[in-house]
Amino acid sequence: MIGLDEVRAAAARLTGHLSPTPLVASRVLSEIADAEIAIKFENLQFTASFKERGALNRLLTLSPEERARGVCAMSAGNHAQAVAYHAHRLAIAATIVMPTFTPFVKVDLTRRQGAEVVLAGETLADAGAEALRLAAARGLTFVHPYDDELVIAGQGTVALEILEARSDIDTLVVPIGGGGLISGIATAAKAIRPDIRVVGVQAASYPSMLCALKGEALVGDGNTIAEGIAVKYPGKFTTAIVRERVDEILTVDEPALEHAIALYLNVEKTVAEGAGAAALAAVLTHRDKFRGRKIALLLSGGNIDPRLLASVLMRELVRERRIVTVRVPIHDRPGALARITAAVAGAGANIIEVRHQRTLLALPAKDAALELTFEAHDHKHTEAVIAAMAAAGFHATVVLEA
Repeated sequence: MIGLDEVRAAAARLTGHLSPTPLVASRVLSEIADAEIAIKFENLQFTASFKERGALNRLLTLSPEERARGVCAMSAGNHAQAVAYHAHRLAIAATIVMPTFTPFVKVDLTRRQGAEVVLAGETLADAGAEALRLAAARGLTFVHPYDDELVIAGQGTVALEILEARSDIDTLVVPIGGGGLISGIATAAKAIRPDIRVVGVQAASYPSMLCALKGEALVGDGNTIAEGIAVKYPGKFTTAIVRERVDEILTVDEPALEHAIALYLNVEKTVAEGAGAAALAAVLTHRDKFRGRKIALLLSGGNIDPRLLASVLMRELVRERRIVTVRVPIHDRPGALARITAAVAGAGANIIEVRHQRTLLALPAKDAALELTFEAHDHKHTEAVIAAMAAAGFHATVVLEA
């Protein structure tokens, strides 16, 4: 296994190429979690992800002959952009194989970095097989996204920066996909501070590393917003390191990931992708495990499709009952709509949309259902608006939509 010397060598190699990212205490998130929380903003890397560290460390160790032939990588996004960007910067030709489902924004960003992008396969495993085939056929050096000791060492430089900035941190919470990031971080952190707690986080639908450690069949299926850690097959090197150096692995569900993304934007005014928000989601989901601790959260990346981000934020407003849709049975006669809207306006809510439903079989033919969407300050204000409608003679039922 790699050790602290390899991580420190990577840090020296990266000096002058990458700048340290900030570690910033969050007063609001600390109050919410009842713990001392500091955020490591890896979304501030040029390609908005920690992946630059490992990819660049690997590229800087290529021989002149390997540089001349070029490199090949497989990724659904962040590793692709990291390899493409730094390969272009170092005048190394790069071929990136991405699964066909990869969001267009990530494909486009990778192409903009100067790489040849090949879309192949429905899964990361399929794309990986094609990348290995292309590498062998073209004589390219394959740059693995996580199961490579030089890549792992590069990712471990995150821990060096955290502990240099805050020696009192007692817990590191780190997303896990293939395991490269947490392997490097745990290696460096445990060597410097053997008592520090390293906790990994996986999406509930892709708990592959947790399964590997338990000796169970690998599980990884379904649609997750945290596609950056949706890895079904963890690495051989990374699994061994995680087994020895990581204290615990937790899982988080999709609503928790969405909530964490929204919190990062609303509280910290920063963009986190699903995988990047996983550490915060874990702390808020498993509060009892973290209460009172001094925690560094890895905000590992910020590459999220703008439309998906907009959907997440709207869904969060619905969960908070700040955007509410209600269904109100009414007599289909003049003046009914005016009375309802007057009640809503009088309660201080903002009406966003109004729809009439005249074909609901549960209602008499002369009646209708009014679906009204309004914006409130919070859930208490929503209750007040519904009470105002009731006082005006209308029974409103909340319809969950997002």
